[in-house]
Amino acid sequence: MKIPNAEHVVTLYAPERLEITETIKLLDVVALTVDLPECKLWHGQVGTVVEILAGGKAFEVEFCDREGHTYESVGLRTDQIMVLHYDPVEANSKSA
Repeated sequence: MKIPNAEHVVTLYAPERLEITETIKLLDVVALTVDLPECKLWHGQVGTVVEILAGGKAFEVEFCDREGHTYESVGLRTDQIMVLHYDPVEANSKSA
């Protein structure tokens, strides 16, 4: 099944003042950048994008334990998550 608008360009700012343009897509591994105490989720917890919402402005992220059992699935905005990388990411220097 093809999901329309499955890719969305999001600009994230790293602490080193580097600008990284990111395409968030299905099955990306992401980390929370905020605390969500009402969901018992905390900054840094890792989940997987399982659905694209609101035309690519939000994402359903599933959080699982080490055995693969889902303990939370929640819709998140792009400013609440960051994509995790296993390989080097190219970034453009941003002047201060």
